[in-house]
Amino acid sequence: MTKTKLFTKAAILSLGLAISGSAFAATTLHVGTWLPPTNPQNAVVWPTWAKWVEEATEGRVKVKIEHDLGHPKTMFQLVEDGVVNAGFSYHGYVPGRFKLPQIVELPGLGVGAEAASVALWRVYNKYFMDSGEFVGLTLLGTFTHGPGYIHSIDPITSFDQIKGKKIRIGGGVQSELGERMDVTPVSAPAPDVYQMMQQGVIDGAFLPMGEQKTLRLKEVAPNVTMLPGGMYLGSFSMFIDPYFLEKLDPKDREAIMNVSGEKLSALAGRAWDGIDDEGLKAAQEAGVNIIRVKEGDQMAQDFQKLIQGMDEQWIQSVSDRAPNARQALKELRTVAREYEREHQE
Repeated sequence: MTKTKLFTKAAILSLGLAISGSAFAATTLHVGTWLPPTNPQNAVVWPTWAKWVEEATEGRVKVKIEHDLGHPKTMFQLVEDGVVNAGFSYHGYVPGRFKLPQIVELPGLGVGAEAASVALWRVYNKYFMDSGEFVGLTLLGTFTHGPGYIHSIDPITSFDQIKGKKIRIGGGVQSELGERMDVTPVSAPAPDVYQMMQQGVIDGAFLPMGEQKTLRLKEVAPNVTMLPGGMYLGSFSMFIDPYFLEKLDPKDREAIMNVSGEKLSALAGRAWDGIDDEGLKAAQEAGVNIIRVKEGDQMAQDFQKLIQGMDEQWIQSVSDRAPNARQALKELRTVAREYEREHQE
C-alpha cells in the first residue's frame, strides 16, 4: 500500500471518528440564576429539572446552572439575547410587561405555593398564552412563592404601626398593598434585603417565611407578622430561548417540554412550600417574635377592608389583554383550592 493510500485511509478514519464523536457530543443548556445557592430554586428545582432533562434526552442535553447573573429583571433579556439558554424571574421586577400572572398574587387565595403554581400554569395556558407577554421566550413553567408576610425590625400588630415605614416592596400586587397601607415603598431585589435591614435603610420587607432561612432574615428581622393565609403570593416564570430549542433534534425538544409545564411548575411550588416550613422553624429556633394574627382579630378585619376592590381593579387593568379575566380568576381559585384539598388528603 502506498503512502498516499495510507494517508487517505487514515484521514478518512479520523474524519469518521470526529463525525461520530460530534454526533454523540452532549449539548449544554445553560440556565441563569440570581438567587443564592441555598434558595429552593437553585438547591432543588433546577437540579431536579436538569436530571429530568438529561434522562429524557438520554444524555444528549446536559444542564449547567450559571450563578450570580445580576439583577433578576435582566433575566428575561439575557435569555432573549441568548446570553444564557434558560432562566427564571419574578414578574414584579418588570412593571407593565407581566400583568396577567398577577391573577395568582391577589389576596384571598388561601393556598400554598404548589397549588397556586399548578393553578397559574393551567389558567395561563388556557386563557392568556396568546397575550404576547412572553414574546421572544418559550414558557417552561410558572410558580409562586408561599404566602407573603411582614418581616420587620419593630413588631407590627396593627396597620397604624406600619404607616410611613420604609418597606421593601418586590413589585406586582405588593406595590398596591404597600400603597393601601401608606408605607414608604423601597424597591429592591430580595437578595439585597439582609444588608438593607442591617444598615437601617429599610424598616421591614414583604416576603415569604422561607427567607427567614435562605436570606438569613432571622438575624436582622426579629419580628414577623403573619396574617391568615398571608397577604399575597409572588409569581415567577421559568423560560427558555426558542432559538435554542429550534436547534435541537425534535425528539430532544419534545423531551424537554415533556418534563416541563405543569410537572415543573408543581415541583417549584412544592420546593418553595418546603422552604417556608424550614424558614418558620429557623425563625422559631432563633427566637424571632412570630405574631400570628387570627381570623376575627382586628388586624385581620382591617386587612379585609384594606383589600376591598383589588380583584375588580386587576380585572379592569388587564381588560385590553384578557377580556375573559374575570372568568379566569374564578377558575384559578377553584383549581387551586381543589388541588390543595386533593393533595392534603
